[in-house]
Amino acid sequence: MTSSSANEPHPDVQAFLELYDSLDAPSFDEVSPEEARRMFDEMRVTGEPDIELERVEDRTIDGPRGDLSIRIYDPGTEGEDRPLLLYFHGGGWVIGNIDTHDGACRKLAADSGYPLVSVDYGLAPEHPFPEGLEDCSAALEWAADSADELDADPDRIIVAGDSAGGTLAAGLSLLVRDRGGPDIAYQLLIYPSTGDVTETDAYEENGDGYFLTKDDMAWFREHLFDREIDQGNVYALPRLAHDLSDLPPATVITAGFDPLRDDGAAYAERLADDGVPVEYHHYDDMIHGFFNMISEPVNLERAHEAYDDAIADLHAALE
Repeated sequence: MTSSSANEPHPDVQAFLELYDSLDAPSFDEVSPEEARRMFDEMRVTGEPDIELERVEDRTIDGPRGDLSIRIYDPGTEGEDRPLLLYFHGGGWVIGNIDTHDGACRKLAADSGYPLVSVDYGLAPEHPFPEGLEDCSAALEWAADSADELDADPDRIIVAGDSAGGTLAAGLSLLVRDRGGPDIAYQLLIYPSTGDVTETDAYEENGDGYFLTKDDMAWFREHLFDREIDQGNVYALPRLAHDLSDLPPATVITAGFDPLRDDGAAYAERLADDGVPVEYHHYDDMIHGFFNMISEPVNLERAHEAYDDAIADLHAALE
């Protein structure tokens, strides 16, 4: 898959970067995980949601270590066998939650017409790998068992996520293939981290000055892994797997000014080479995180295009 950056970021992205730089906020690697979470939560737009749905419900389900929080979004579309989206938020496995990604989940549910379940998986370092992945696996089991209640089809479950959430979706797809579990019909991977990103050109080109930095990524991984042996685990870095055949069809989204750009493109290519149907969408003038920039004060037309492309893929594959 060909990935590259435009000559410069989109003007709206450049304006965001200038605004972000003007805040002079400390980088994540300069603060504790608790402070980083507070900073990240404050960055999100507050107030009434832009998109109203028929039902939005917070619930807890049984997880591997007790209660696991989820949020259910139902757009109110007709049908008793709708595909079901299971969404894992981004944030480097350390920050983010179902509130920080509420807008993205509302838009995915509304625009697709599918019910969506957002999963508040355990964050590192309190819950190092593989605990977050285990939470996602438990949520998949619950979603399959509860499909009737959600007016959804247990045979058409889509796992989706952005950044670390995209990695969790890819890792879960691999885990289910290898060890069994509810069938996954499709995977939507939004600028995922899938391998050793330090080996790529994009890591050098985009590692500073474009929102997500090299230092941020090192800090995230430092907290994610409690044991050195896990740093080579294929369920944490699915691009390291020897064989990717028999995985669910996938959509992979990347951004030109993202240090993860080439990593996502390489994963899409690996999937295709191993016979997995792949739709690849590259936005060469965007940065990491752009998929969430869909409401004021940062409302990117290109982000809305990415939703349109992703949802068109889902509709084509599942209907």
